[in-house]
Amino acid sequence: VQLQASGGGSVQPGDSLRLSCAATGSALPNDAIGWFRQAPGKEREGVACISPGGGVTYYTDSVKGRFTISRTNDKTTVYLQMNSLKPEDTAVYYCSAGPGIIYSSLGVPSSYTYWGQGTQVTVSS
Repeated sequence: VQLQASGGGSVQPGDSLRLSCAATGSALPNDAIGWFRQAPGKEREGVACISPGGGVTYYTDSVKGRFTISRTNDKTTVYLQMNSLKPEDTAVYYCSAGPGIIYSSLGVPSSYTYWGQGTQVTVSS
């Protein structure tokens, strides 16, 4: 599985961004997809994750109501719509994929097998 993340940038507080993760690989329909982020000096954290079928999602508390994860019907692209961005959302965002992840572990980085390169999101006035 190969993952390509895009859509990062520099925005002001309150603005929106949409990140995209283009995924290729024969096992992809059976993989959960997750967005993680890592700020300087901090551990990587799960931001938003979605089950293979799209029916189960995970959001970290700090983004609930602001971020939305979705995936296309052919399951090749996953989006992270980020609204009302805050300075504390500044980080490098990574998309990841993995098979057989139980729902309670969707937000755990070690659950995922494949990782794309990161895309920088900077929120600053």
